[in-house]
Parts: sequence; structure tokens; C-alpha cells
Amino acid sequence: MTTEQALIDKVTHQFFSAFTNINGKKPAIQHLKKICIEQVVIINNNSQVPAIYTLESFIKPREELLTNGTLINFSESEISHNTEIFNTIAHRFSLYKKSGVLNGVEFYTEGMKTIQFIKVAGKWKICSIAWSDKK
Repeated sequence: MTTEQALIDKVTHQFFSAFTNINGKKPAIQHLKKICIEQVVIINNNSQVPAIYTLESFIKPREELLTNGTLINFSESEISHNTEIFNTIAHRFSLYKKSGVLNGVEFYTEGMKTIQFIKVAGKWKICSIAWSDKK
């Protein structure tokens, strides 16, 4: 594994773990501001019409959902991935799983995220994310 791959792995892990609230753990949603560029494009492509977010429009409702008791014992993590790096750009396909209790109902699902990175001032940052859950 290259140093660049290890750095991208770290950013990806930080992204997935930002949402964890298992056993009352406070989610680190605000950390997304450190690992994403300000102009990041975030797309939930699970319905006929994609939901497209800015960083702020993505963070606010998720922070509320993960802290007000609506979604508890939530975690999301990679199952496997394929990452390609070229100079100061990178792309990652990430098979992931997520589980939790939403409105009192347990759930488990898997899906695929596509994550693009750029190297800015010597650090890898997320510049776009899109995902689709398995149906």
C-alpha cells in the first residue's frame, strides 16, 4: 500500500465514522468540514430524482437526525473498496453497510458510494460523493 492510499483510506474512514452514534456516542458530523472541500457535491441517488446537497445542507439535517433520538445505534462502514490515484486526483468505489434503529425500527442495508478526492495543500479532501443503496 502506498502512502497516498493510506491517506485516502484515513479520510474515507473518517467520513464513514462521522455518522456513528452507537451507545449514545456523539456523531462527528462537523468533522466533514475538515475532510471535504467547501464546494463538495453530495448526491443521494436512491430515488427517481437525485437529492443533491451542499456541505451545509447535508450536515444540518443529519446532525439533527443523529442527535434527537430519531436514528440511534447507527453505524456505517466499508465492506470493500477499489481506489485509483493519479497524481493529485483519486476515485474510490466503496461497497458499504449501514445499520441502526430509525423511528424504533431496526434496519440493515448495503450500497455503493463513489467518492472523488483532490489533493489540496498536501492533503486529500473529498470533492464529491454519490451513493445508491441496494434495493
